[in-house]
Amino acid sequence: MTVAMAEAIKMPNEHVFVPGGENSRSFRNALGAFTTGVTVVTATTPEGPIGMTVNSFASVSLDPPLVLWSPAKNSSRYPAFSGATHFAIHVLSADQDVLSARFTRNGRAFDDLDWEMNDEGVPVIPGTLARFECRQAAAHDAGDHTIIVGEVLRAAHRDGDPLCFSGGAFGRFSRQ
Repeated sequence: MTVAMAEAIKMPNEHVFVPGGENSRSFRNALGAFTTGVTVVTATTPEGPIGMTVNSFASVSLDPPLVLWSPAKNSSRYPAFSGATHFAIHVLSADQDVLSARFTRNGRAFDDLDWEMNDEGVPVIPGTLARFECRQAAAHDAGDHTIIVGEVLRAAHRDGDPLCFSGGAFGRFSRQ
């Protein structure tokens, strides 16, 4: 479909564009309309534990149990995660926005944080809404990101409401 065709069927107040170049902000805004959960992914490096806040998480398969996430290649933490054989994905609860903020850019996010090492030597954070302890099963090039598929070795969950991210802001899910 061309932009001209899309313009002909657009809704009032709808911005139609072709992604790329000068429209990168519009593309990000369109993606921001999709509400996601918020996770912290952790792994271990020779220098110690590492983690980052991520919203590109999805289930892939129940049998075998597989999940995915996709770090940006331009992230300073990308080499550590792309090379990690094991990692953990922690789904954050609505009251864990401060925990999320710790891992957005903080190189010392584990300082004064309650955490422990699992059997594979991966840092795990207790008290999150859910946790998936994974072995890297595959990695796929995807433009400026890499899709990392994890085979879930262990999982945990508790009751609670998830922390959400939409339109560039954190929020809560409202049940109807």
